[in-house]
Amino acid sequence: MGLTTTRRGRPRNAGRLPGVEGIWVFLGADLVIFCVLFVSFMKDRTAQPAVFERSRLTLSHTLGGADTLILLTSSWLVALAVEAARRDEPKRSRICLAGGSLAGAVFVLSKSVEYGEKFAAGVTPATDSFFMWYFTLTGMHLAHVVVGSCLLAALWARSRKSARGDGDHVLLESVASFWHLVDLLWIIMFPLLYLTR
Repeated sequence: MGLTTTRRGRPRNAGRLPGVEGIWVFLGADLVIFCVLFVSFMKDRTAQPAVFERSRLTLSHTLGGADTLILLTSSWLVALAVEAARRDEPKRSRICLAGGSLAGAVFVLSKSVEYGEKFAAGVTPATDSFFMWYFTLTGMHLAHVVVGSCLLAALWARSRKSARGDGDHVLLESVASFWHLVDLLWIIMFPLLYLTR
């Protein structure tokens, strides 16, 4: 099962990493940065358990859980888009890309509501150490979601104008890999911020 064929009948190595060369270096570096931040968060949490627990309890588990479901759904749609593109089903791929991008926009809206509630209650990054980390981690993640959603929307718009070629598949795989990293980061972040006692 080493080789598959492309639409034009050329062999393609099925065992290769998806995406353009170098994307995994970027994703790995991004993941390392977040891991350092997660470890630093846990170090501060260990030093101030009462402050972190008191502030954690003010977070909305409902919104956090909804955000998790939104991103998991979006990642699933993006995975379907990649699979559809590989099977030369451009219409299905476009629909899934649009859904993935829309889900990303819904996540941004949800996080904006959560931020709005916090600011309205007078909670800012300066409130305490927990909220400094909360706004730093979720803010960095939110920036990733915005970039990823825009990339998915751009791929959707591009796919409407021209038929996909092999290069387009590689670009789609690269964006999908980035989007899955965004999802993975949130899967780590949600229990870290919202659930861990």
